[in-house]
Amino acid sequence: MSLLFSPLKLRSVTLKNRIVMSPMCQYSGQEGHVTEWHLLHYPTRAVGGVGLIVVEATAVEARGVISLEDLGIWSDAHVAGLQALARRIREAGAVPGIQLAHAGRKAGTASPWQGGKPLHRWTPVAPSPLAFHEGWPVPEELDAAGLDEVRRAFQQAARRALSAGFELIELHMAHGYLLHSFLSPLTNRRSDRYGGSRENRMRFGLEVVEAVREVWPEDLPLWVRVSASDWVEGGWDITDTVAFAAELQKRGVDLLDCSSGGAIPGVKIPLGPGYQVPFAAQVRLSTGLSTGAVGLLTEPLQAEAVLQANQADLILLGRVLLRDPYWPYRAAQALGARAWPVQYERAF
Repeated sequence: MSLLFSPLKLRSVTLKNRIVMSPMCQYSGQEGHVTEWHLLHYPTRAVGGVGLIVVEATAVEARGVISLEDLGIWSDAHVAGLQALARRIREAGAVPGIQLAHAGRKAGTASPWQGGKPLHRWTPVAPSPLAFHEGWPVPEELDAAGLDEVRRAFQQAARRALSAGFELIELHMAHGYLLHSFLSPLTNRRSDRYGGSRENRMRFGLEVVEAVREVWPEDLPLWVRVSASDWVEGGWDITDTVAFAAELQKRGVDLLDCSSGGAIPGVKIPLGPGYQVPFAAQVRLSTGLSTGAVGLLTEPLQAEAVLQANQADLILLGRVLLRDPYWPYRAAQALGARAWPVQYERAF
């Protein structure tokens, strides 16, 4: 029996299969609001057979957008559009999830096809006043009041995500964005209780999890995406990730989505099929926490092998679903599994 097409229960939510659409910025929002692009793009992948769709990085503060075209959830005015999006995803056959994010010192850039450079519209915030790269703005170091503000923003965003009808939240703690930058010693140079030791650097991310869990229902799953390695000596690594995973698990996190990199520019990452799978496998083996594998997983047999080897519980697909919204159906054919009820399969 194919594990890729077997169901998975996460608290009260049951995924029909182990195929997840990874959150990917669409650079198509308008002042944070959902547009017609989103209402077509995401349900198409749901119709294509994906079990769970995690909507792109959705900013919890206006100053926390990656680009000015990001989706936002910092205002009640954003809820109606997100509600329509969650409903369409569900009606198209997938569980609707959403990634809550804050870009930190990497906030406020142009879209990739406009160069992706910082626009210098405002001063970003970070754990320490270290610019991401030459020509990027020096961020403001968050003080106690600023930390409280960000923590409340994530909590309010979780409330709005619930009212919009999402059934799963993923907190973005990867790729050099705000919460990851607290974790990594490359970007966190603080000397207070939020910097220095690994325990201190983990503190703010754990506090955000606790704040979200206070308002996110007990019967709904909560995920975290991490960069399991900075790929730099002296940076955050898999040993740190395993320790962090254990603490996240104690606080009600159900799955760790294991990505990597992004803390600093110019890092050489050994890209290749499944290059991040060992991170998911190590976390799962060491802590018992469920994990998601992501990164250049493009072939059905490859995805199935990861699950069969108990290296992860779910497969998150990114660019391959942009190229082929019906990848799950092709995968079902390759694995001899059934992606949809028979009456729908006749259309393909």
